[in-house]
Amino acid sequence: MPKPNEIPMGMSVSEAAIQAGLSEATVYSLANQGRLPGARRLGKRIVIHRATFEEWLKTGTGEEMENE
Repeated sequence: MPKPNEIPMGMSVSEAAIQAGLSEATVYSLANQGRLPGARRLGKRIVIHRATFEEWLKTGTGEEMENE
């Protein structure tokens, strides 16, 4: 578990949508298409690696999720 002052490495689709200024539906769509860098499917959930996502927002580049 993260310590109280630590920022978790992963973020939810909801958090990513807020940070990017997009709808949750758009973020889900990008993740499902394999076009959202840092996104990983864990069972039915999608978890997004925070640093990779933030780099993508800054630069527009990053590793894309493999379609499963």
